[in-house]
This record gives sequence, structure tokens and C-alpha cells, in this order.
Amino acid sequence: MTNESVFIFSEDQLKYKFNSHHPFNQLRLKVTLDLLRRLGAINNQQIVQPRYASDEELQLIHDSGYINAVKLAGSDQLSPEKAENFGLGTEDTPIFPGMHEASALLVGGTLTAVDYVMTGKAKHALNLGGGLHHGFKGKASGFCIYNDSSVAIKYLQEKYKVRVLYVDTDAHHGDGVQWSFYDDPDVCTLSIHETGRYLFPGTGNINERGQGKGYGYSFNIPVDAFTEDESWLEAYRTSLSEVAAFFKPDVILTQNGADSHYLDPLTHLSSTMKIYQEIPKLAHSIAHQYCDGKWIAVGGGGYDIWRVVPRAWSLLWLEMTDNTCPLPDIPEDWLKEWQKNAPVPLPSSWDDPTDLYPPIPRKAEITEKNAQTIEKALYPIRSHRKSM
Repeated sequence: MTNESVFIFSEDQLKYKFNSHHPFNQLRLKVTLDLLRRLGAINNQQIVQPRYASDEELQLIHDSGYINAVKLAGSDQLSPEKAENFGLGTEDTPIFPGMHEASALLVGGTLTAVDYVMTGKAKHALNLGGGLHHGFKGKASGFCIYNDSSVAIKYLQEKYKVRVLYVDTDAHHGDGVQWSFYDDPDVCTLSIHETGRYLFPGTGNINERGQGKGYGYSFNIPVDAFTEDESWLEAYRTSLSEVAAFFKPDVILTQNGADSHYLDPLTHLSSTMKIYQEIPKLAHSIAHQYCDGKWIAVGGGGYDIWRVVPRAWSLLWLEMTDNTCPLPDIPEDWLKEWQKNAPVPLPSSWDDPTDLYPPIPRKAEITEKNAQTIEKALYPIRSHRKSM
């Protein structure tokens, strides 16, 4: 049986849990799936169990010594001194029992999505448990132990011999993925994120364009703090349209962090649910325009797990399954079920109120600065077109 779209999920994905007060909380996966079920927007035939990534697959990106350190840390056999060398046991990435297995499952979920799409079992595949874009070859970083997107892209290259466009709309720069393929002309990375002047990881400047044969295949759009919907969407629509036309990928992999929203507690952008209605639409269109529909999507950041993430990620699945017009109401039974757990009132509408935040005093300045950033970031593509 072939599904147009598949949803990778297992309750075991919730075992990727640092501690009870850490902002990265995979309960958001369960809350999102429950919203989709109560909407009648997903059935059991569309839900696919993830597999575990093997050590050999993890080694497509990660050092074997690092993988072994993660295993030892998860079984309480790694000293604090050695753990620190690998970015483990930090405030951002604390050690927790079974961390290797939990992390390998998230990577395996993205590899499951890859295989479903590339073997024709599905046109599109979504693994919301993935999107851990800060993981490095030999070091954990920014809540990320293994980098599932980097592993998946290398897996796509080696197993399926394809050119991959990676699109990252998380508020944080997709640094781990960018550096993994910085010298590779067969992988094009595009990251639209809050400027690193104020936000981790501090990278993602427009002059990070790649190196060697990969020069010109890395694109960054660092938008200013307090950027609002219209300016953010201008950056996204313009850059993705032009980068896709330039690169002409065989497959698109999108990272869908939901932390650019005004309510996210870790970032400083001022977008609303409007961008999360638009992000998947263009990605879907690009996939069909250039990739015969081949679209793999993963999750990422998103730290308001009650008001923002379930709506944003549900909209992604609704677009992926062509189930968007008109949007059904958010079910009363979902609100009733989760309100007793949520420390904030749950939204009953897909749209945010118009008075969600006070007017941004520097709006015109921010908009103009972002427009200049887009121009500079895309200058190599545009200058090449003019010279042809």
C-alpha cells in the first residue's frame, strides 16, 4: 500500500528527554499528533514506526569515538571531564539514561522517512522527532546529540545518489548541517534565522557561502530581532524560490523549527501563525516543481509546546496531505484534554489575535535591514543570472 504522505512516530521518541525542567520537551510530538487525530486529519495507516539508526549509519557524520562517548554517558560510565570534551553534561545538553538509544531512534526516524520517499512508498514523509540541526561530528550542541538531518543527507547521497536542498526555518541557525556539507556542491543549504548577534549559535552570517567546490552552495538569511510576519515571509519566499531555481534539487529536506513565533520563550522574533501557514505551502510547491514531489520534513526547535508547536506542526501535516481549505476548528475535546496539563490558556483558533504583541517601534528600520540582507545573500545568484 502506498500513502501520499507518511507520519513517522513512536511513543519511544518521547524518551529523548534531558530532565523535567529542560525547555526541549518531546511531549509536543504527542500533543501535536493528538490534535491531528481529533481533527480527523490522520489515520493509523499513515503512521509509520521509526527504526533505530545503526552505528554505521551514525558514522556517516559522527566520529566513532563520539558515538561511544554518548553510549558511555547514557549508562553513567563517562567522567564529567571527558563528557565536557564531547559537549555532554552541559546546561544545554545534559546527560540522561539511554541517551544513545533515544538519539539513534530520532535519527532512524528521519532515515525511515528518507526510505519511504526515495523508494516510492510515499511522496512526502514527516518526522517531527527529528530536526536536531546543531549536532556536530564529534560534539553535542544546543540540545542536539546526533544530527539526524546531516546523517540523512549523507545517507541520501550514498544510497540514492541525489542532490539535496536543505531548508531550515528554525529561529536558530542550522549550523551543524551547514558545516557538514560546507565543501559539497551536491548539497545546498538555506537557513533563515534570527541574527546571531543576539541568539545561539551566533553563526549564519551572509558571508558563510561554502568553501572549495562547495562555495556558493550555502545561503543564510539572518533576519533582525523583532522581525514580523511580512518581512520574514519576504525573506523566505524570495530566498527559497531563487535558491531552488538555482540549485534544481532532486529532493528537498525541510527543517521546521517552530520557534520564530512571538510567544517562543527562547527567541526574539515577532512572527505569528501566519508564517506557519505559509512555510509548508512553498516547500510543497518546490518539491513538486523540481523533485517530483520528493519532500522529507523534520521538526526542530519550538519551546512553547502548548500554544505554538501543535498548531504550527499540524499545519505542516495538513499541507503535506492537501487538507488545508477550509481549516477545521480546533477541536473542543483537544482543548479540554490538554488544558489541564498546560500552564497557559490554549488557543481555540488557528490564527493569533491581532493584538498578540504591542507595535514594534523599529518596524520600518527592521524591514529595510532585512531587505538589504536578502539582496546581499542572494547577490551571487542574481549576478550570475544577469551575466548569462
